[in-house]
Amino acid sequence: MPDEEWERFLRESVDGTPDAPREPSARARVVTRRLQESPGQPEGWRSYSPARPKRRKGWYAVGLLVVLALLAVAVAPDRVTGWFGGGDGGAGEPLAAESERPTGAPPGEPALRPTREEPFRGSPAARWANGTAGITVPPAKATGWMSTAQVKVALDRTGDFLAASSLDPAVLRGERPARAIALINPRQQDVKNFLSTAFRTPDEKNDPLMLFSRYDGKHVRPAGDDIRTRGRVSYTEGKDGALRVSTDVTYVYPFVRAEGGDEVARTIVRREVVLDWNDPAKVITEPGTFSLVSYSVDITNGGCGPATGLLSPRFGPGRPAGAGEGPELDPYDRSISMTDRMRNAGDEECGTATRS
Repeated sequence: MPDEEWERFLRESVDGTPDAPREPSARARVVTRRLQESPGQPEGWRSYSPARPKRRKGWYAVGLLVVLALLAVAVAPDRVTGWFGGGDGGAGEPLAAESERPTGAPPGEPALRPTREEPFRGSPAARWANGTAGITVPPAKATGWMSTAQVKVALDRTGDFLAASSLDPAVLRGERPARAIALINPRQQDVKNFLSTAFRTPDEKNDPLMLFSRYDGKHVRPAGDDIRTRGRVSYTEGKDGALRVSTDVTYVYPFVRAEGGDEVARTIVRREVVLDWNDPAKVITEPGTFSLVSYSVDITNGGCGPATGLLSPRFGPGRPAGAGEGPELDPYDRSISMTDRMRNAGDEECGTATRS
């Protein structure tokens, strides 16, 4: 090879020729391979391709579906409600805790009959919490003769009483509420006499249902394990520096017949119990017990007639929401105090409930 050709070869080897092919970058290789493997035009990086607008004839299909849906609601509202998760008649988000007295009654619910699978269907209780979770207890703070820690213990034991008196399965079946009674000051002679008479020979004046929930197991049994509740506990300083605790709770019990069947009947019990955690230096009491100040109860579909000490709900196609001759009352209306409710009920033995 001549010397000038050799020099040109060495020069081009270092500088390269203008039309020599370049080695693609790593990213270029990946993109090229994807383009070869994926047919069609790919979208660019960080790009967006809007969907094609649908043809106008699709709106006619939507309109037809809307018409059919409205027709279904008119013909069979019960079934259509279930399509959208409303089978319990009160479906939706659980209600927030009740921190103060409501300003009005809960809104009306679709007229849906309860079932064994959904015993609270068609009732405001469908959105209530179960058991003690539905009872709001305020934070503790020093009150009267009690420190903050002592108030906390007193509120906890008050909650234990509510659970033992109205939610305990054994007590509901009719057993003696021993745990609940153990929290009541045994030095209260009038209460002691009441309890003795109420469980031995219940009557209108001495009825255990004033404080305890018990059903007639010969005729009914619970429709499931849930007992829906809504209520609150509050406290203030009472006489002689006592911690006065007020409880106002509504309990909803679903029942079925003891001999079987699918019909569900709900019994609604609202109780207001006021109690004092007394200063032992000023009031004779037993440690860890409270003194009852007052107690009242309003029962819907628990049985009308002579007191038996047991809840006896009525069944049957002709069963009204509430059987009675008194004024109409909404058992779910917690905006009315128990004092006003008793006043509105008058002297009638049984009122008429607007819903169950």
